Amino acid sequence: MSTTMAFASLLRKLMKMGDFGKRCVPMVTDEARTFGMNAFFHEFKIHAPFGQHYTPVDHDILMKYSEAPDGQILQEGISEAGALCTWIACGTSYASQGCPMLPFFIYYSMFGFQRVGDFIWQAADARSRGFLLGATAGRTTLNGEGLQHQDGHSNLLAISNPACIAWDPAFAYELAYIIEDGIYKMWGQDKDLIYYISLYNENHPMPEVPKHTTCGVSTKEAVLKGLYKFQEAPADKALSVRVISSGSIMQQALRAVDLLAEFGVGVEIWSATNIGELNREAFKAERYSRLHPMEPKKSCWVNDCLGDYDGVTVISSDNISQYHQLIEKYCGGDVVNLGTDGFGRSDTREQLRRFFEIDSESICVGALTALARQGKIEPQVAQDAMDKFGIKYERQDITMDKDWP
Repeated sequence: MSTTMAFASLLRKLMKMGDFGKRCVPMVTDEARTFGMNAFFHEFKIHAPFGQHYTPVDHDILMKYSEAPDGQILQEGISEAGALCTWIACGTSYASQGCPMLPFFIYYSMFGFQRVGDFIWQAADARSRGFLLGATAGRTTLNGEGLQHQDGHSNLLAISNPACIAWDPAFAYELAYIIEDGIYKMWGQDKDLIYYISLYNENHPMPEVPKHTTCGVSTKEAVLKGLYKFQEAPADKALSVRVISSGSIMQQALRAVDLLAEFGVGVEIWSATNIGELNREAFKAERYSRLHPMEPKKSCWVNDCLGDYDGVTVISSDNISQYHQLIEKYCGGDVVNLGTDGFGRSDTREQLRRFFEIDSESICVGALTALARQGKIEPQVAQDAMDKFGIKYERQDITMDKDWP
């Protein structure tokens, strides 16, 4: 299952929860079926003030396109700007109409902060509340659609909006915790927040919630802090590294565990659900310490988790490397930053991930090279891995200058 499909399933269940469900407002501009919302048409109907006065081409199937005056879905046409204006009206209805609503606007992630970022800023200014779902996210996960659609920077752009909390979940349980937390903070604690969530269209196994704790904190609490340990490194390896990932590239991180095991290296896996909030908390801690010189230095969650360490940490996701840099200085030891810098390309996922060097083999080579730099293994081991996986420094990018590395 993909996180996009996990979201559609979760939203459908929320919409069937009595009075609360009636206040959920799903919005789409285009390609609702791409986002797993086929079943919504027949069950909840698309809002049309004057009803449906035509026969849709899919009228003879169960999950047919269906409009009604009391429809709950807002199909806004191919205009993210127009949809955001509707989203603002819905997200401020608690104040303007005395009628709290919960808007969920799902769209191609590339067409959010990049295309209508000013409207999202206006939404924050108007104290809107609700969810923005950047679906088909990832510069390498939405394969075959080139630089027009492949998004690897929305999570970085989102941190520029003070009201926006941007999430990059890898698993269904992370997504469920995040949506529950957003609902509670917006309506239980009366906070004016916008939750932006990256959703991916790659199917992969959805694991159970880990039972262990992270720095004494439950998995659920750590997920909502933005970082948690997903998997321990095996105790039988003399050397180990940490790999931090998120979204669909978490699967590449998990595959790298077996690759590194072949070289005698264990891997500790961390899931970074919210690098932006880790950075914001760290910044607040630094300000507190700067203005309280008589007190001990204040810590932060990312430093508590990753600071006391002198080994190798690899950070890899479907986001550009500048996003990872938000937490890089709080990681102890040496950091290898693997991101999707540059324009997107039309190719397979495997080729895209190899080009941007975020696949499992690139994670493995990055970790081995860093271990060699620390003098813990021979450099030849890293070179052997490069030769084995066919990884080379030379890389042509036809979207940039020929000398671009």
